[in-house]
Amino acid sequence: MRRVTFGMNISIDGYCDHTIFNPSKELHDYFTGMMDDVDLLFFGRVMYQLMFPYWADVAKNQSGTGYENRFAEKLTSIDKVVISRSLSNAEENTRIIRSNPAEELRKLKQQPGKKISVDSVSMLPELIEAGLIDEFRLVVHPVIVGNGRKLLDAGSLQEKLNLTLTDTIIFKSGSVAHHYLKQ
Repeated sequence: MRRVTFGMNISIDGYCDHTIFNPSKELHDYFTGMMDDVDLLFFGRVMYQLMFPYWADVAKNQSGTGYENRFAEKLTSIDKVVISRSLSNAEENTRIIRSNPAEELRKLKQQPGKKISVDSVSMLPELIEAGLIDEFRLVVHPVIVGNGRKLLDAGSLQEKLNLTLTDTIIFKSGSVAHHYLKQ
């Protein structure tokens, strides 16, 4: 059975708006390396539209720095599933699913392959409740935002989820990567 990992950048106060962070080379290299063990990305529409077509354009035109281009190439080469009722089209190697993300992820988890990386805050409570997330990779950035989308809203989980910390990396930028496994 494939493992499902959830990854997200968050502020010290728990907000996860990707537009507020400015990842360094070191962080881009970290995220690029994480994708070596992943062969499927599982996005919600909002995150998908934030990431693409931006990174697809960077990969195609090699318009970023060297480390951004490597990240873009890795990201765009991996197959993707997007959960959306409104998205009409998507990049190549991307399949749109209209409903029932937990059931779709459960089916994908049963297929052979590498890890599945989930990147959707809106689906996170449903996927946690369904027991589908095996590990969490959270990068906490040294910034306090004060507003925006929280990683989890108050009351969004019926029961707490206990995790075991397996690794911590402190970056020169002051960001800290935490790797947790579900107990």
